[in-house]
Amino acid sequence: MPEIPEVPEAQEAPKAPEAPARRRGRTPLLIATAALLGLVAGTCAGYLVQADREPTTLPPLSQVALAQAEGEGPEPLSAAQDRRVKTDGDLRKLLLKKPKGAKEAEYLTGEDGWMDLSDYAGDYDEPGAMFGTLLGSEFRRAAVTGWLDGDSSVEIRLVQFRQEETVAAAESAESGQYWAEQEEGTRSFPVPGTGDGKAYVHTEPVIELDSVSGYSAEAHAWRGDIALEVWVYDSKPISLEKIVDLAKRQMEQL
Repeated sequence: MPEIPEVPEAQEAPKAPEAPARRRGRTPLLIATAALLGLVAGTCAGYLVQADREPTTLPPLSQVALAQAEGEGPEPLSAAQDRRVKTDGDLRKLLLKKPKGAKEAEYLTGEDGWMDLSDYAGDYDEPGAMFGTLLGSEFRRAAVTGWLDGDSSVEIRLVQFRQEETVAAAESAESGQYWAEQEEGTRSFPVPGTGDGKAYVHTEPVIELDSVSGYSAEAHAWRGDIALEVWVYDSKPISLEKIVDLAKRQMEQL
């Protein structure tokens, strides 16, 4: 019986090289040039024809008489109706007041309740990079307050953006929420009346120099061109109700 020759294994056909981007040919360029020359020639001919004609008298201008409205204009919106009346003023007046019996916070960054761009960026791990980010986010100003109540310390910030090209207040609040959720053992709860505002309690204590330095909680929300930041520190675990209440009352001020 004659031997059957072995059939060589089929080899995968080499892939065709990807077609390069098509180079624009000369035809479109020639067509565009011809069209441009035709347009110029037609324009010149039109000017020559118009120059030989007698000037034509233009008809008189006419306009329908508009009736003048009578009476005084509408009253300007009150501060309760126009949010910008409040937020374009002194932001410090919108911050929560220090509770009775609490002490002034000497740890606040800034001067006289205000934080400028460098003050605000200086609170981040990479101030230089944050400075540039805030410039791109159209940072306008920030108002800050805080107090000491026993072993508990509170800090509240209202960060305002110009928002001419981006909704930076919402992005700032979302960024704060993102980083808050990265902490292990974190509980969260929506802040009523804020849409997507959230409060966070970090149940794991902060360890510094091999010793427990305390617990923390925070809240992030926004309204209009203002982002809200609330921070609470204590030597003992912080209740979720406390941070939610602070954020809720502060947002009501806006």
